[in-house]
Amino acid sequence: MQRRRPRLRMLGRVPLLHLLLVCGLTTFALGTLLSSRIFPASKSSILGSYKLPKHEIGIQRRSNELHWTRESSPPHLSKEPQPSPKLDGATGLVEPYKLWKPPSGRNFAPCVEPSDPYTSPGESRGYLLVHTNGGLNQMRAGICDMVAVARILNATVVIPELDKRSFWQDSSNFSDVFDEEYFISALASDVTVVKKLPKELTTTTKAVKHFRSWSGVEYYRNEIFPLWEDYQVIRAAKSDSRLANNNLPLDIQKLRCRAFYNALRFSPRIEKLGKLLVERMRSYGPYIALHLRYEKDMLAFSGCTYGLSPDEAEELANIRENTPQWRVKHIDPRDQRVKGYCPLTPKEVAMFLTALGYPLSTPIYVASGEIYGGESQMADLQSRFPILMSKEKLASEEELKPFTAYASQMAALDYIVSVESDVFVPSYSGNMARAVEGHRRFLGHRKTISPDRKALVRLFNKIEIGSLKEGKRLSELIIDIHKKRQGSPRKRRGPISGTKGKERFRSEEAFYVNPQPECICHKEPLGTLSLNNSLTTLL
Repeated sequence: MQRRRPRLRMLGRVPLLHLLLVCGLTTFALGTLLSSRIFPASKSSILGSYKLPKHEIGIQRRSNELHWTRESSPPHLSKEPQPSPKLDGATGLVEPYKLWKPPSGRNFAPCVEPSDPYTSPGESRGYLLVHTNGGLNQMRAGICDMVAVARILNATVVIPELDKRSFWQDSSNFSDVFDEEYFISALASDVTVVKKLPKELTTTTKAVKHFRSWSGVEYYRNEIFPLWEDYQVIRAAKSDSRLANNNLPLDIQKLRCRAFYNALRFSPRIEKLGKLLVERMRSYGPYIALHLRYEKDMLAFSGCTYGLSPDEAEELANIRENTPQWRVKHIDPRDQRVKGYCPLTPKEVAMFLTALGYPLSTPIYVASGEIYGGESQMADLQSRFPILMSKEKLASEEELKPFTAYASQMAALDYIVSVESDVFVPSYSGNMARAVEGHRRFLGHRKTISPDRKALVRLFNKIEIGSLKEGKRLSELIIDIHKKRQGSPRKRRGPISGTKGKERFRSEEAFYVNPQPECICHKEPLGTLSLNNSLTTLL
């Protein structure tokens, strides 16, 4: 009997080993299933093995998006990307699915329908000519404001003239950038829009006005409306920031939203290529759209020189001095950066995204013009996030050729890919960043991470002097700072307390950054509505 004991012990281990083997296989299978659920669109998460297929199949991610058709990828994208050095990537402090999870919409939804008393436009008093100014999104906001002003003045809008004298020297006309026919028809119930001024009025004397910035209805009714007594045509010399952000009639605010998010859509050829770029970007999986505003014009405008050579800093200073509207006296680059007024550098963006937990396999679309400093400035970002794409990489030279000479049209392509991204991160709160953030809020509070540049500069300065290192502690700090900066529903911020005059208006959150509460309203769940109706009946 004693000789049989070892044999019995061996037999007793077989079920245990079998059980452990089954548990291990089950765990592996569940892990594989969960990873496919978390990253449904991802082709691969291993560096060096991803490849854009020769044909991509369009998908419908959200109910309000268009169905995309099968498209061929440009030849240069069928090649295997070059291998990059291994990096630690994600910090592991955030669960992978949370990196892509949008903030809760809390039953907020667009509400832009006019009120019951709202009527179609009455008999026009005259024509409003609009001369826009600035880049693409500055012009877009100005055009939509002028639509609202035309409603206030009971005027007919002539298709706006785009700015051709700005820093970008873009010769595009309205119909080159926007769908002109749709713009006219979509606003038919709000204002009358015509393509040209009637011939008999082309030589007539016009009232040329610089409308006062951030003005309300009273200003236009009391100071501009009386001009119709002497003139048939009023010309708005500038269009940006001519209408207040707040304290306007609800129907005027809703009209601004209908114009911005519906009527003013891009031309068909821009929309077509933009959606194709989105489709090609999605072949890599969920992606971040990074608006990297580290461009010559922005650095010259802001006076920011951190990370640049003395020669580069001098070049930017000369550009600023030779551009009258950008000239700022006694500007201090260090002070600008400490206060958070400078765009993050590509290296700082790389540190920021790494600290948030995004791994090296994260696809990133860089929405920008030419980065100042070129490849040397992009080296750190490229090494940390090798799947770094742009419109120039996603589209063939032939596909992009019709747009390359026009800054506004190239910016429109970036805008489309940014709005449709899984996560949007701007390195600077400029006109495009604000417009994209507001559009993403309007479409359902898609995830938008707004870097706290002032707080980040303090942390990055500590890293530079060696009092803080990249790693778990930095990640904890950055994640905590940005918990409430991811695009969740909230009311638009008013002016900073104590500010007066123009500074008070400048301190307000711009209307198109966050059109809540006028254009984004809380919708009660169906169950709550049924309960309220039942209670009303009982009472």
